Amino acid sequence: MTSSDRVSERFRELLDTRPEILREAAEDFGHLVCAPPLGVLRPRSAAGVGEALAYAGPRGIPVAARAGGHSMYGQGQARGGIVLDLRELGTVGPVTGDRVEVQAGALWRDVLAATLPYGLAPPVLTDYLGAGVGGVLSVGGLGGASHRHGLVADSVLELEVVTGAGEHLVCSPERHGALFHAVLAGLGQVAVIVRATLRLVPAPALVRRYCLYYPVLDAYLADQRLLATDRRFAHLEGQARPTEDTADDWTYMVEAVAAHEGATPPDDRTLLGGLSFVASEVEDLGYAEFANRVATDEEVLRATGEWLHPHPWLNLLLAEDTAASVVTDVLAAPGFRDLRDNGLVLLYPLLTRTLRAPLFRRPRGEVVHLLALLRTAAPGTADPMVAANRTAYEHARAKGAVAYPANALPMSPGDWREHYGSRWSALAEAKRRHDPQDVLGRGHGMGW
Repeated sequence: MTSSDRVSERFRELLDTRPEILREAAEDFGHLVCAPPLGVLRPRSAAGVGEALAYAGPRGIPVAARAGGHSMYGQGQARGGIVLDLRELGTVGPVTGDRVEVQAGALWRDVLAATLPYGLAPPVLTDYLGAGVGGVLSVGGLGGASHRHGLVADSVLELEVVTGAGEHLVCSPERHGALFHAVLAGLGQVAVIVRATLRLVPAPALVRRYCLYYPVLDAYLADQRLLATDRRFAHLEGQARPTEDTADDWTYMVEAVAAHEGATPPDDRTLLGGLSFVASEVEDLGYAEFANRVATDEEVLRATGEWLHPHPWLNLLLAEDTAASVVTDVLAAPGFRDLRDNGLVLLYPLLTRTLRAPLFRRPRGEVVHLLALLRTAAPGTADPMVAANRTAYEHARAKGAVAYPANALPMSPGDWREHYGSRWSALAEAKRRHDPQDVLGRGHGMGW
């Protein structure tokens, strides 16, 4: 037996191949794609990640990294390959000044729990804090503070990664800059994130949350644009909600949040000045309670079992000049009628100048709008919803939209080339250099 054979045998012994573990790794939050791996590895260091990639690369074995398992359509799975369960790489800290070191397997709720005692928080948090750090940075990450601070990934100062070729590197904008920019919002195509250094900002003690209601889409979008560009609120999101008295109509709700410390509460008249809403609700919350607001919904859905149902979600970034028509068309489409009963529709503005990661694609214009169609399907009923996602994507794309690639959306290699446009060559070059055997990111179906 050669030394190489002995290394291979030793590595195979580390793989967890128990049926129940393979079943878990074959699924993700979407519960739409079942892709059983060869085995699951739980690395505790960058060296462990490197050993997996050194084993997989020469053999062409696919590798996928996961922590929260929050992908929608098999993007974090590795059919017939190796799943790197990064939850052992879950350390957060130390917090030093205005930054924190975070391992990729930590969840964002862990990050916030570690930074809040210092009065600090990441500039942008996604709504759901149960996702893994590495996964969110790989897709980019959007949240209510994105109109001010851009992507979650835009707060990264430094990365420690292991490339698909097994090279262990520390990178930043100044050091291995091309690799750094290929990893952030790069969909895991070139390297596995092991650790990230994140910039932090002061966290408020309290927030005041305003819910502002609009019966007309055009007025809603106009006020959302105003609020995004004048930046009067720290957090800005919104929803389309079905009306109770009419089968086809929708109303719209701006969710705007202002930070405060209690002694000097926000001036409601100033913050709401110049807006055209017809009704409003106001509440004060602790910042931690607000940031973790989805946790209660998760508990309920886990208790009912719906958390384990299929989630054929679709996220689109709409060009401003066609946003109203796309929203109107999609919400009226027969394939999305179930949104009235079992879904959530997010609709809120982003400023393109704040979205800095080069590989993050966005439509033309100063302002774009995230349209997130978040549905839950009964087991065995999701295929028509995925097909409706595809139809909606093609319709929106023809009007200048792009996908935010955290979707239950089948994409062909041609779709991906169109998605990246002029940036495709940069991603392809990074892929050739850092993952020449194409072992990473196969769940996205880019067809390298």
